Amino acid sequence: MSLLNKLLHFVVVSSRRHDIDETHGLSHSMNVLNFAHNILEAEKKNFPYLEEQERIIYVSAAIHDMCDKKYMNEEDGIQEINAFLKEKMFPEQVDAVKRIITTMSYTKVKQNGFPQLHEYQMAYHIVREADLLSAYDFDRCMLYNIHKQIEVNKSQELKFMDAFNNANELFQNRVLKHEKDGLFITNYSKSHYLPLHIEAVRRIQTWKNIIRKPII
Repeated sequence: MSLLNKLLHFVVVSSRRHDIDETHGLSHSMNVLNFAHNILEAEKKNFPYLEEQERIIYVSAAIHDMCDKKYMNEEDGIQEINAFLKEKMFPEQVDAVKRIITTMSYTKVKQNGFPQLHEYQMAYHIVREADLLSAYDFDRCMLYNIHKQIEVNKSQELKFMDAFNNANELFQNRVLKHEKDGLFITNYSKSHYLPLHIEAVRRIQTWKNIIRKPII
């Protein structure tokens, strides 16, 4: 079985074990992998050494949410990741993966700034920005809020408007300010975020129009 097969299988198994919903599970991992690949291919022209770090980048992109504190104790997740990777990568590579995925979240970057990962700094930005680009999916943000509602409220009726409002607030205060807040370092992200931004704004307006329909 190729490493890609094993990585995606690990994401599926970990998601089931920790009740990680679809917004941070396999579909999200695949989206981040695609963005990471595109950024990497573009940035290798200026940073050819990245070719030697491809495995670190792809692994980090695939499993970055398998230690997310929204779903588990972060240290427990890191231990599971370490056990999974220890026979598939060199110790230095495993350490680089762990350093990338434990410092790349939006919240940690806003609180602490970018970490100093030295030779893996660009690899870090590639994975981090791939995750940021995937965050422009407004429906994914609403789905996360819907899943949290169901988890907390159990049998109570779903309040879709609350899910929309929470997602819209996050987009207005965070996602739609990614570029303005200086979160994009790579040329690829700087030149490709805008269509995603525009589509997110359109999607928000479409949902507003649907919500206003008296027939539903």
